[in-house]
Amino acid sequence: MAVTPQYGEASIRVLKGLEPVKQRPGMYTRTDNPLHIMQEVLDNAADEALAGHGKRIALVLHADGSVSVEDDGRGIPFGLHPEEGVPVVEIVFTRLHAGGKFDKGSGGAYSFSGGLHGVGVSVTNALARRLEVTVHREGQTASIAFSHGDVVQPVSVQPGAPRKQGTRVRVWPEPRYFDSPELPRAELLHLLRSKAVLMPGVIVTLSDEKRGETQTWQYKGGLREYLQANLSAEPLVELFEGAHYAKASDSENFAEGEGAAWCVAFTEEAASQRESYVNLIPTVAGGTHEAGLKEGLFQAVKAFIDLHSLLPKGVKLMPEDLFGRASFVLSAKVLDPQFQGQTKERLNSRDALRLVGGYVRPAFELWLNQHVEQGKKLADLVIKQAQSRQRAAQKVEKKKGSGVAVLPGKLTDCESRDLSVNELFLVEGDSAGGSAKMGRNKETQAILPLRGKVLNTWEVERDLLFKNNEVHDIAVAIGVDPHAAGSTPDLSGLRYGKVCILSDADVDGAHIQVLLLSLFYKHFPGLVAAGHVHVARPPLYRVDAPARGKKPPLKMYALDEGELAAILDKLRKEGAREGSWTISRFKGLGEMSAEQLWDTTLNPDTRRLLRVDVPDLAAADGVLTQLMGRNEAAARRELMERLGDAVEVDV
Repeated sequence: MAVTPQYGEASIRVLKGLEPVKQRPGMYTRTDNPLHIMQEVLDNAADEALAGHGKRIALVLHADGSVSVEDDGRGIPFGLHPEEGVPVVEIVFTRLHAGGKFDKGSGGAYSFSGGLHGVGVSVTNALARRLEVTVHREGQTASIAFSHGDVVQPVSVQPGAPRKQGTRVRVWPEPRYFDSPELPRAELLHLLRSKAVLMPGVIVTLSDEKRGETQTWQYKGGLREYLQANLSAEPLVELFEGAHYAKASDSENFAEGEGAAWCVAFTEEAASQRESYVNLIPTVAGGTHEAGLKEGLFQAVKAFIDLHSLLPKGVKLMPEDLFGRASFVLSAKVLDPQFQGQTKERLNSRDALRLVGGYVRPAFELWLNQHVEQGKKLADLVIKQAQSRQRAAQKVEKKKGSGVAVLPGKLTDCESRDLSVNELFLVEGDSAGGSAKMGRNKETQAILPLRGKVLNTWEVERDLLFKNNEVHDIAVAIGVDPHAAGSTPDLSGLRYGKVCILSDADVDGAHIQVLLLSLFYKHFPGLVAAGHVHVARPPLYRVDAPARGKKPPLKMYALDEGELAAILDKLRKEGAREGSWTISRFKGLGEMSAEQLWDTTLNPDTRRLLRVDVPDLAAADGVLTQLMGRNEAAARRELMERLGDAVEVDV
């Protein structure tokens, strides 16, 4: 008989210092190669230049495999921290959630910076075999060395050159944490070049000791010069370039200095160059700042077309008709950016959409009306794209029996028939359906409200499904007949590219999700396999935070208790007074206004939508049978007795 391990007080292990990073490096950085941990060091040097305290950044690839980054900024302080009693340079490299970028008040060291998760170079240190730091500051030179995150040579201070200042960090990455120890050269070159582009006047150099080469970048022409050099096709019209940053006197609820610079080229061919940055951090997966650029450009062109009565009858314009032909470089400055994950490849800050879109639209409207002939060329391109898209989306309605299927009366349909953009939301409750109808994009989003709990269809024969009105309405609205797993379903009548389950964020909502997922998995498996079924994730909480220093009042949403705790922890670190915020709990979707529902759950640029995938069919079948089967009461009881204590009851 197997011996059960003892579980007691001593079984609980507390990870201290940098241990969490060493145990789960993939949670903090990319582990395919060490580029991202070096980018953390490079970003710190760039933040000094962004703050106006440096003009030179040098990266060296040493012959022994180490990498060093040197800047001429202010230098990391190396005196004792007033509260911790430890040299500040040691704290920066050994403590998670410590740095000079959390203080956004008037006395803060950085107004705008990229490393706002507070784990940056401490992660670099944790995953390095050795790391050496040399700081020149206030006529002194300080040095410290680490190994695997631990101090091996404490801070030593010597007299230095009176005018020399800056920081040099040399890193020997630990190979066992990475798939490959080599830095991808093309990505590194692109990263360094982009820093020079986004900081006109700053000199960025790369020296490779093995190759004996040195490359230098300095751009004085900024975004325009860079975009022109990288376009693969001739622009249709002149490049649209601009920049706008909030002033202290502005009343737009943005902090002083927040805004964006951009350069956009429109071509008859598909876009060839798209790059976006937030506080000099490359956001390769885009985000809300790109969505703001897209919205601002489209609304300006749409207004120009309406003003000049250029739109043919029956043509419906969509943002992608314009944005699909736009190459751009976008550099946004956001006071407190929220990124998706530690690698910061996508910006999630909701305010960034309004920030960038609000500045781009009036600037582009002015540009179009100052260049009317070029504006008409652009309008003609957009209209042709829309017509081409609509022609491609035209299809014959699927016949059922002797006539065309009659769509459910409670379905509020969308105007588009393009499967690449249109969506159907199956919404829990009539009241929530009402908010969704008002808040949706009527061009691409359809709403089907469901009354009460949907039938448990796990063991219902396929021929009897349509006896239930809700299931009948779902099937007819989607345009696909129920079918068995392993069959080849006819998806030619599919009316929506995405079928989205939208229910409350509480336990009842989760129950409805399971009922609908059971329906799709059992009776519409072809839809699931093709990636058409999705689950929307509305928030459970809203947090209203007061103004803090330069930061205006904020409205933030949390999916669950975990995200709520993280938001409150962040507010405390930013200096918000305990209890100064207001927390609202949504009892259901019906409580959310149309605007709130759009911002959090319907807007493709800011929502969280999960695609339903079934990687293990046998396991999914077993779980759903246990949960939904009629003769599985004993198995469900055993499951609840075994795991019941792990569940918080939502009452």
